[in-house]
Amino acid sequence: QVQLVESGGGLVQAGGSLRLSCAASGRTFSSYDMGWFRQAPGKERDFVAAISRIGGSTYYADSVKGRFTISRDNAKITVYLQMNSLKAEDTAVYYCAAAPSAQMDLMRARVDYWGQGTQVTVSS
Repeated sequence: QVQLVESGGGLVQAGGSLRLSCAASGRTFSSYDMGWFRQAPGKERDFVAAISRIGGSTYYADSVKGRFTISRDNAKITVYLQMNSLKAEDTAVYYCAAAPSAQMDLMRARVDYWGQGTQVTVSS
């Protein structure tokens, strides 16, 4: 099993930056592709970004391309989401996910483990 704990959320002004972290426990972390999803009020949870097991491949939703960067440190069993040029529409609860595949459609279809979420609020 993999346990995921997110941190780094908070309140930031539009145009600002935040870095989310997802600390994992469990020996099988490196066996999973990792991703971030978000859920805004009244909306469904949706894919933000993902990264393959050894970090060789990354995937991003169109809405965050060029602004967000996903990375992972398998030695620290942690995955990160650097968020720059934040907009009010980025406001959401952000969830870390562990899945068999980082490809967007495949990750949307199957996530094996979820974190509890961290709130990101961007004021305009």
